[in-house]
Amino acid sequence: MKRALTLDDLMVAGIAVAAGLLAAFLLRVLLRWLGKHAERTRWGGDDVIVDALRTLVPWAAFAGGVASAAAVLPLTSVVGRNVNRSLTVLLILVSTVTAARVITGLVRALAQSRSGVAASATIFVNITRVLVLAMGFLVVLQTLGISIAPLLTALGVGGLAVALALQDTLANLFAGVHILASKTIQPGDYIRLSSGEEGYVVDINWRNTTVRQLSNNLVIIPNAQLSGTNMTNFTRPEQQMTLTVQVGVGYDSDLEHVERVTSEVVTEVMTEITGAVPDHEPAVRFHTFGDSRIGFTVILGVGEFSDQYRIKHEFIKRLHKRYREEGIRIPAPARTVALQPGGPGVPEAGIPEAGIPHQREATKLP
Repeated sequence: MKRALTLDDLMVAGIAVAAGLLAAFLLRVLLRWLGKHAERTRWGGDDVIVDALRTLVPWAAFAGGVASAAAVLPLTSVVGRNVNRSLTVLLILVSTVTAARVITGLVRALAQSRSGVAASATIFVNITRVLVLAMGFLVVLQTLGISIAPLLTALGVGGLAVALALQDTLANLFAGVHILASKTIQPGDYIRLSSGEEGYVVDINWRNTTVRQLSNNLVIIPNAQLSGTNMTNFTRPEQQMTLTVQVGVGYDSDLEHVERVTSEVVTEVMTEITGAVPDHEPAVRFHTFGDSRIGFTVILGVGEFSDQYRIKHEFIKRLHKRYREEGIRIPAPARTVALQPGGPGVPEAGIPEAGIPHQREATKLP
């Protein structure tokens, strides 16, 4: 200590610390005001930046006040150096956490804007956070005078052992990165695997992919398994899809009339039902002379996969009602059953026994 500590030194140091605390409070209030204005903008990145600065700026102001107080006090060179080093480490840690929050927030906002509503790909967010925090940790070690070269060398030597021990984890990690990079699957897509699982992709993280079924249950699929299986993506390349409904009418029907009535029902459903495609052109295609009917296919337009059930439900109801009004018959399957002589309960000579008549009858099955 170069000189004795006086009351004036304590007062000035206290004023410096108080000024730092006051500046931190005022800056936090200012950032809160800026945050409210940032919420009104369309871009979500400014919200992330302002929210992260709420942590960094007040701590920086407080550290500045403490540094000013330390400069005023008559400290020894060793104590002063330790104080400055401690404040530097504190600022580096706060800056690292803030940078991690800002960068991961921007990555999440970018992933959500490209992947659809309520979608997130946390694999990129987690990788980014780990990289930023690791860099900040290495800077802290270097600031404290700890050489990071041996640490990096040890990590390089032990990397092979870690890779062998975490084969499945690394396989899932790189499979997830490959899935997102190739854009075969994105959060928000509706997929169906060859094993039968299907649903909306909720998230793709470093280990697995979460799929939400229409029943609102979650299916967890490892990324390596997902990338190695046959899969149908009902969202790509276009979210709109077509739905086919099989219909049949009797042979005595006027097919021109049937086609016209069916097209009118299709147009009505496409314009009135939520999730349908209003500009879809009605398509009716006759294709089969069946046993009791002429079969044809009706092609409907659907906005996205889950809408098909509601649209098909409404179409069948309205088509059945309209056919009844127009007198168009939808025949039921018919089958003829004949009892031949010599069958069970019928003697060879054709003489009824025990009151069982020998007859030939035709039965219609509804």
